Amino acid sequence: MSSRFLQIHTLTNYPASLLNRDDAGFAKRMPFGGGVRTRISSQCLKRHWRVYDGENSLKSIDAPESVRSRVAFDRFVVEPLVKQGVERNVAVLAAQKIVAKVFGSEAKQEKADKQRGKKKSDQDASSGSKTAATPQVTVLGKPELDYLCQLALDAITAAKGIPAQVEKEIDRLTDEKELKNNLKALKPGSLEAGLGAALFGRMVTGDILSRTDAAIHVAHAMTVHSQMAESDYFTAIDDLIREEGEQGSGHINASELTSGLFYGYVVVDVNGLLANLGDNRTLAGDVVERLVHIVSTVSPGAKKGSTAPYAYSHLVLAEGGSAQPRTLQNAFIEPVRTAGNLVHNTYAAIQQHLADLDAMYGKNERRAHAGLATDGLFEEKMTLTELAAWTKDQVLE
Repeated sequence: MSSRFLQIHTLTNYPASLLNRDDAGFAKRMPFGGGVRTRISSQCLKRHWRVYDGENSLKSIDAPESVRSRVAFDRFVVEPLVKQGVERNVAVLAAQKIVAKVFGSEAKQEKADKQRGKKKSDQDASSGSKTAATPQVTVLGKPELDYLCQLALDAITAAKGIPAQVEKEIDRLTDEKELKNNLKALKPGSLEAGLGAALFGRMVTGDILSRTDAAIHVAHAMTVHSQMAESDYFTAIDDLIREEGEQGSGHINASELTSGLFYGYVVVDVNGLLANLGDNRTLAGDVVERLVHIVSTVSPGAKKGSTAPYAYSHLVLAEGGSAQPRTLQNAFIEPVRTAGNLVHNTYAAIQQHLADLDAMYGKNERRAHAGLATDGLFEEKMTLTELAAWTKDQVLE
């Protein structure tokens, strides 16, 4: 029987690191229960999982990619047009017009111009701008960008490369409804927005692009104990000056370092994932299988050169079922004791919390795990590869 939700719980320990910083350069924190915890934001985690390109990466899946950038139109519309012989200023003009249509900025600009008494005919169609960059980072699928590039080329060809006619041709070739329908019909399997958007969602403000709700929900990871931090005072020695016998340093500074055992929590909405992947259950299974590997082995790390913040999870606990998911973070409302064996103390806290949940609500999930020193603990111990295959089966069954 396939699961409605998959839950992945991890425990990962990082010594002397600065995994995720705030605007002041300190480790991110979060007050929780009986203490302040060190935190890794979900945005940080998801980014590292998205861009990872090693073994079992999401990039190794044969599916269209999502492009997350302000310069996506420059890279995937303007540059291909220029390579096909289109003058750069004409290519940029066409891309700018399409950006305005796709993100709804054209109507807003026309309204503002009307309020100022400025007619569209008064505007200089070839303003000389050399970029089609968007004001904010956009998430677009490669199929969407390919289609928009072809749309621009068709308009430029019909306009015979005359800048003043390009915008009119784009208006003629497609209206808002047609453009919206064409973008939706790009790729069988509803992957027009790319795999990244299908997994982690896409928020849009215009009416042309389709909003995609995230099928994979990621919590901020937090330490199971109160924050443990230390100020790292460091110097950089000037080798040449030191060779001349002069003492002192070329640079002095301090940076915060933390250590901690982090609880991570990921939920896969299986029905949502299937909907975003065009009901391709095989692809959904591949995604889930890789996800188990990634969340337990890919480290989010700043200051890599000076802290080598790489670690594998001590525990990966997977659950499959149809009941609403629930975090196990609440096992650590009271910070886990660091005296003695922190990992075993944390295992005991999770076991007790699971037992309490099962006693109150009933056991609604199938469970399996992979872990270090977990013999006799939890349920159905496996290797990580076996656990990843087990979660895949929860989708395929």
